Amino acid sequence: MNMQPKHSADATTVEEGLAIQEEQSKFDSKAATDVAMQNTLLTPRFYTTDFDELDAIDVSSVREDWDKLIDQMESDPNKGHFKKNEDWDHVDWDNMEPKLKKEFIDFLISSCTAEFSGCVLYKEMKRRGSNSDITQLFQLMARDEARHAGFINDALREAGVAVNLGFLTQKKKYTYFRPKFIYYATYLSEKIGYARYITIFRHLEANPQHRFHPIFKWFEEWCNDEFSHGEAFALLMKTDPKLTSGVNVWWIKFFLTAVYATMYVRDHQRPAFHEALGVDPDWYAHEVFTKTSALTKQIFPITLDIENPRWQAGLVKLQKANADLARAKQDSGLGAMLRQVSAQARAATAFAGLFFIPAKRHQVPASTRMEPAY
Repeated sequence: MNMQPKHSADATTVEEGLAIQEEQSKFDSKAATDVAMQNTLLTPRFYTTDFDELDAIDVSSVREDWDKLIDQMESDPNKGHFKKNEDWDHVDWDNMEPKLKKEFIDFLISSCTAEFSGCVLYKEMKRRGSNSDITQLFQLMARDEARHAGFINDALREAGVAVNLGFLTQKKKYTYFRPKFIYYATYLSEKIGYARYITIFRHLEANPQHRFHPIFKWFEEWCNDEFSHGEAFALLMKTDPKLTSGVNVWWIKFFLTAVYATMYVRDHQRPAFHEALGVDPDWYAHEVFTKTSALTKQIFPITLDIENPRWQAGLVKLQKANADLARAKQDSGLGAMLRQVSAQARAATAFAGLFFIPAKRHQVPASTRMEPAY
């Protein structure tokens, strides 16, 4: 008889991992699921795309690098890793400082939703496609993301909340993106995810007194999965040189600016979380942007000029406008409406200012393949 694994960390396919999560959903929290259901500029979204166009990709031009990456992912070095073991310290949720607890749970819900968003997209491509190269890749990536989402949900259940992933699949609004926009957005999501997780992991490795939750011990292997997924999207983009040249460079710049700016604004909404980690959000943002910029040179012909004085000043303006907008939305009446319009206009102006800072150009290397170096 075929016995299903008891934990999503041991599942070898996305279907097995999701079946385990579905069985556990009876314990999930409506409050956490409601947060995950939100669709704003700062919350993770679910995406759909033209799956036929994805299925038509020919990887012949990158076959050597492609096969090496697939072999690495097939070897499944992280099988069994994403579950609690003897290294999982007791967490005193009841006595955690209330503001930190709120912000940390928000961080976990957001992370779980983002990981599951990738799982849903990748699983759908695997289901719909007939191109064996593409369906194999997306099956492997969906497997990884299902494990990540399940692991975060395990941590949330300890706090008495968890996200009903099956409900999200059925009910959360899906945003349509053309395949090339999926490439840019998802590639950046995976690479900046690597940079975020490894920066926190290395910081806490050097400063273990700030590790207020055991999940951070798992970040190194977690971010290595993110790194591999980014490598896959770099290869997908390399199959069509038009995706990283001509007018598409402007789209690349837009997505770079949007992803960096969103991260900056969202992280500044969690001051207690970063204080507990012993991390200054501005320092953290610059570290992550620096790492991500270095990584994206593998396929993008530009990087943002994050050392330009206008860059940090623009981020601060954008963050302040977003905070003012959030406060205005809590009130009612004409005055509150006018404050919302003013904040939205200032946010748009700040974003435009960031976008029009001249980018730095460089020569893209002949091979995109990279290994985690941080």
